Amino acid sequence: MRLLLSFAIFICCFSNSNAQTFKYAFVTDTHVGTATGEEDLRRTVTDINKQTELDFIVVTGDVTEMGTKLELKLAKSILSQLKKPYYVIPGNHDTGWSESGGVDFIREFGDDKFTFDHNGFRFIACASGPYVRMSDGHIPRDAVIWMDKILKNTSATMPVIFINHYPVDSSLDNWYEATDRIKKYNIQYAICGHGHSNQALNFEGIPGTMGRSNLRAKDSLGGYNIVTMRKDSVLFAVKKPGLSLENPWRKIALGKFTSSSTGKVERPSYAINNTYPQVKKAWSYHAPANVVLTPAASNNLVIFGNAIGEVEALSLKDGSKKWSYKTKGAIYSSPAIAGNSVVLGSGDGSIYALQLNTGKLLWKFNTRAAVLGSAVIDNGVVFIGGSDNHFRAIDLKTGKQIWAFNEVEGTIVGKPLLYKGKVLFGSWGRHLYTLDQNNGRLLWKWNNGHANRMFSPAMCTPVAHNDIVYFAAPDRVLTALDVNNGTTLWRNKEATVRESTGLSEDGSMIFGKTMNDEIVAYKTQAIDPGVLWRLNMGFGYEHVPSMLIAKDKEVLFGTRNGVVYAFDPVVRKTVWAHKIDNSMVNTVNVLSKNAILVATMDGFVTLLTVK
Repeated sequence: MRLLLSFAIFICCFSNSNAQTFKYAFVTDTHVGTATGEEDLRRTVTDINKQTELDFIVVTGDVTEMGTKLELKLAKSILSQLKKPYYVIPGNHDTGWSESGGVDFIREFGDDKFTFDHNGFRFIACASGPYVRMSDGHIPRDAVIWMDKILKNTSATMPVIFINHYPVDSSLDNWYEATDRIKKYNIQYAICGHGHSNQALNFEGIPGTMGRSNLRAKDSLGGYNIVTMRKDSVLFAVKKPGLSLENPWRKIALGKFTSSSTGKVERPSYAINNTYPQVKKAWSYHAPANVVLTPAASNNLVIFGNAIGEVEALSLKDGSKKWSYKTKGAIYSSPAIAGNSVVLGSGDGSIYALQLNTGKLLWKFNTRAAVLGSAVIDNGVVFIGGSDNHFRAIDLKTGKQIWAFNEVEGTIVGKPLLYKGKVLFGSWGRHLYTLDQNNGRLLWKWNNGHANRMFSPAMCTPVAHNDIVYFAAPDRVLTALDVNNGTTLWRNKEATVRESTGLSEDGSMIFGKTMNDEIVAYKTQAIDPGVLWRLNMGFGYEHVPSMLIAKDKEVLFGTRNGVVYAFDPVVRKTVWAHKIDNSMVNTVNVLSKNAILVATMDGFVTLLTVK
């Protein structure tokens, strides 16, 4: 009897071992759209199809180089040739410069996150940004909500594998949203891409593995990893198309999760709020998705859109929700209000005008692509650009097009400037454009000489004074142009100003936010003035395009780590600072010296009051 029992136990263990033994392909950073991205991916797909022992394939982001519709369609057509199931999430290259705000990725691949069970393991994968503009990596707010639902239905003993494009550390500004959750479960390991190299990592005690890029880089072949799941361990080994599987370079023990972290677990500090107790949150609303725009306020309402396509209206008094309107695409367009109308664009390809007090649709203008740009309304005319290579003037009352300029290169994602009968705007197509406000005729266009569109003057809102327009592209150069003909007057690169600029209330100075700690000022003049003064505000490394807003003798701006700052430009001193969360602060809406409306990428919409 004892022999039979021992044999039964052996058979049971053997069966469990077989149930847990399987292989899958781990592909990442394919960057279709680069010189060798397409060919490298085609070779990998062909190679994977020859590996009959593989059960499925995961692709962990940066599928394309710029997230364009053409790149995504090409990548999808190649991956569709895989004979086994495959699962895909986007990376920063698929979302940060996306002409659709990530909408086209979801259209092509069905979703930007996934979960599935295989041989007793639960795989959970989340999207990560930044979205549309430069910022840190970020797990979207709607993905965190989705993850909560998945984990709620996951038993404490079920082995879990977490997948993200970024390492689950400070590469993501909200890494703790993931680690705090998955450490409560039987997490086995996490995998990621982004770094283009095989690396053994540790995420607060969670074993982590970064995979190499599929690109060949300086080699003759690209490559990927084959992951072998065994009863007690998992092995990672490189496979190059046409060559034998290399020896495993990474081994992780499997079993009941116990954190192996020995260091202190760091979390964002809010200590700065104690330094400036005069700043308080009057209210704060956490939207169900990312908010990557500036909210508008009128008639005691706050209006904004979010990344799941919902327009929301809150009470300015207490932050309570008053109405919502659902579009069919992510919203990155800051709303503009005139009279009883609010206008914004959507990733679904339409421009919407809604009734301010009720959210009722007044009209909808359909374009051929996502509308990520923000609107400006002047004298009953809406000025707005989209991703269909058009910039338009639309009648606010009727929703009818007045004129359209159809020669825009690249995607428009910013806010235009209206100045003395001219419309000025940039795009991710390298150029700054100036049109006649009355008829849309091109007056001039300018570029900084960079062939790489990532240096385009797309996200910095231009400002103008005395017929000179000022802006800073990602090339980190503050530029001054003659607004009448586009002639370059001067370009100053002393202070590494990157996209974030602002004009003083009297127009005498341009402010710039540098990439490390400092605010700088320049005189507004036709000859390069050099840096007038520098103010070290101690905000650290900084790269997000949050414009500087001057009002009531103060200048306000936000940072990548959720802090809003105010300084006095006369005495050159920090007046106050307040941390809202740990994600990017969009350009703030300064209602008054004592009331500031703020939105962060993680979806916090907050009214700050200053005593």
